[in-house]
Amino acid sequence: MEEREILNLFKEAGAFLEGHFLLTSGLHSPVYIEKFRLLQFPRYVEILAREMVQRLGNRETIELVVGPAVGGIVLAYEVARQLGVRMAFTEREEGKMCFRRDFQIREGEKVLIVEDVVTTGGSLQEVVRAVEAAKGNIAAISVLVDRSGGKVQFDYPFFPLLQMEVKTYSAEECPLCKQKVELQKRGSRYLQ
Repeated sequence: MEEREILNLFKEAGAFLEGHFLLTSGLHSPVYIEKFRLLQFPRYVEILAREMVQRLGNRETIELVVGPAVGGIVLAYEVARQLGVRMAFTEREEGKMCFRRDFQIREGEKVLIVEDVVTTGGSLQEVVRAVEAAKGNIAAISVLVDRSGGKVQFDYPFFPLLQMEVKTYSAEECPLCKQKVELQKRGSRYLQ
């Protein structure tokens, strides 16, 4: 699939939003990817997971697919299903990303990490550290959307399906704040 086809899936699902948004990183942005508007449709998840698998290349070596809670769980499950391997997910415990619920990684087990949207890479880097701490062998990282325009870097092969350079601003530098455009708080950290 070409990037424009992937972007069209997000738009069809109503997952590509424009306005003034507060991101998890604390930065402000004129674009927000509301991933669950897309992930609620199994057909979209199946299509995008298939694309992740196809871009992976040497997929026969993958033994485990890992994603972070919450959106990464849906992707990890479907990618693992398509690969015919098991999946696990990380979640926060006392502010640190870790494996819970008896998920085990065998030493040297080949791991594919999947995530929905990455902006700064901070949360995904926490998943990488959790897999490394469990002595997993990270084969690759794949995400639905890289909002950094290629600026986010990892020490492993990185395969975003859609790469966008979306402007982000600190609150002090945000032109949308200066124009008094209403700031929307999206994402699970802001749910009431």
